[in-house]
Parts: sequence; structure tokens; C-alpha cells
Amino acid sequence: MDRKMANRKLIRLSQLKTKLATENLEEIDWVTFGVIVKKVTPQSANNGRTFSIWRLNDLRDLNECVSLFLFGEVHKEHWKTDQGTV
Repeated sequence: MDRKMANRKLIRLSQLKTKLATENLEEIDWVTFGVIVKKVTPQSANNGRTFSIWRLNDLRDLNECVSLFLFGEVHKEHWKTDQGTV
């Protein structure tokens, strides 16, 4: 993990909103970790394609979640991922 995190900044999901408002994250090599705390049943978009929505949390502040929308190949590959997965 130390090797993979070298020269990268860890930003907690619960800090993401603040960091997006105060820092230019496009210029920083950053990573975050989250736990799937809720999965919505796959939905169909207006164009007929299916997508998933996951609610992610870092377990530090349970009131701060990030919604992740999965489309295309990402949806096809990961939509069965279990709630509770990191």
C-alpha cells in the first residue's frame, strides 16, 4: 500500500466536498476510499441503457455520502458488487 500511495494525497470521502471547493484537485494526484453503504436497484436511462447508483461513505462521518453512478462497461462489470464492499 505504501508503494501505491507514494506521491499521492489521501482525501477522505467526508472531506471531498470541502476539498473540491478549496483546492484544484485536477492538479493533484489523489485517491480516496469508500464503502458501499447503499445500492439502488439498477435503473434504465432515457436511452435504454442500464446504470447503477452506489452511495459511498468513509465510515468517519455517516452523514456525508458520495453518490457514484456506474454506466457502460463499469456498470456491467461491477453492478453485482455487494453492499459493504470497500
